[in-house]
Amino acid sequence: MRWGEKRYHSLDYELKQMFKEKVYKIALNGGMTCPNRDGHVGTGGCIFCSSQGSGDFAGSARLSIAKQIRQGKADISSKRPVHSYIAYFQAFTNTYAPVETLRALYMEAIADPEVKILSIATRPDCLGADVLALLDEINHIKPVWVELGLQTIHPETSAYIRRGYELSVFEQAVKELRAIGITVIVHTILYLPGETKDDMLDTIHYLNHMDIQGIKLQLLHVLTHTDLAADYEKHPFYIPDMQDYIQFLGTCIAQLNPEIVIHRLTGDGPKDLLIAPLWTSNKRTVLNQLHSHLKEQDIWQGKEYYV
Repeated sequence: MRWGEKRYHSLDYELKQMFKEKVYKIALNGGMTCPNRDGHVGTGGCIFCSSQGSGDFAGSARLSIAKQIRQGKADISSKRPVHSYIAYFQAFTNTYAPVETLRALYMEAIADPEVKILSIATRPDCLGADVLALLDEINHIKPVWVELGLQTIHPETSAYIRRGYELSVFEQAVKELRAIGITVIVHTILYLPGETKDDMLDTIHYLNHMDIQGIKLQLLHVLTHTDLAADYEKHPFYIPDMQDYIQFLGTCIAQLNPEIVIHRLTGDGPKDLLIAPLWTSNKRTVLNQLHSHLKEQDIWQGKEYYV
């Protein structure tokens, strides 16, 4: 089975089906914080999260959203002709603010005619009725995607990474977002400390039967100045080499529902912060090796997926 030239249902393929051209993502910083940092849920944040709220590649919060978009467009279009973009609110929790603040930020983003999609990274416990109503309103103007950081379904791991919400909260958020037609993308992290391959596949199998439209498969990154880095230095846990990761990623792809769009297969750790695994810095090499592995083993997305 093929999606264009790839053996998996890639985001690039999906966007070309929707817009008939390549669409590029501009990472934005709306100046948010997180309930897992400000004391509402916790104070330390998730154990793996950087000081930039996992928005290390986002724009500067000192700039307006319009200026961040202009800057992002200039950076991308200097390398290639581009006419379509996703405005991606990435840093911290991007529905964690008064709804009128959110309205102003989101409307500023979609006002750019070349912005085709509004994508919002957030937590499932930050989607109140007023926020859902706003997302519903904007979804009637331009498509809205909401990205939820699940990471794992296992309570022991969830407690270790200080996720700060129960699985039932995630399930309710997905149900409410889908009721208003919002596209849902779920972030998962592979090779969290203490998880076996079966544990990781449990999360994949669970998501196979959820009403989600996209998934990010992120290899765990150990970043400097995080509590995860402190743990790693005291008690080094297993981090796969490239070959091990690619082989297991092939297993995940084979067992993943082919209707779910894959938005990420490895991840980008800022080179100046990345402690391990250092081999992920060369993203192109990793993807080329993965594509070779899928071809050699005749793997495609959904090959081992059973309803």
